[in-house]
Amino acid sequence: MKIYVDATTLIALGTVGELDLLRNFDGEVVVLPEVRDEVTTEPARTNVEQFVESEDVEENDGFEDYVEDACDILDKSDENGDVQIVASVLAREEFAVVSDDRRVRTVSEGFGATVTGTVGVIVRGVSEGMSEEAAKETVRRIDGNGLHMTAELREKAYELIEKQADQRRS
Repeated sequence: MKIYVDATTLIALGTVGELDLLRNFDGEVVVLPEVRDEVTTEPARTNVEQFVESEDVEENDGFEDYVEDACDILDKSDENGDVQIVASVLAREEFAVVSDDRRVRTVSEGFGATVTGTVGVIVRGVSEGMSEEAAKETVRRIDGNGLHMTAELREKAYELIEKQADQRRS
């Protein structure tokens, strides 16, 4: 399975040095070129560059025939990261999308993608052995470095982390 990661998650995790959490998913992590270009702030940009240059992250994906359709669906005239992700989704039968962008999530789900966001990546980390305390600290660091979660989202993140930690202990 291909797992397309959007700039929103790359920025959030890259800013706090937690991109390796993306390796907890079963499948090939894909960071498309236009998505990569959208990560412009440091230290996220440098961390994303290093992450993408590792041997198990793909960048190109053969979705070019679907770009026009993706532009139409998103009502965009230029090929940005969101367009690339939706074009890739249209080109695949089995895929997942990691994004905090509501529009990308909704469209991707509509075309059958499994969708999660930054919090889902952290919760997955807990299922793979990350401690509950480390996961909550990661949420706090992300919240303090740019993602700016609402109190409701932060509490939901903690609840999901606690639930996953309880399941792992059982």
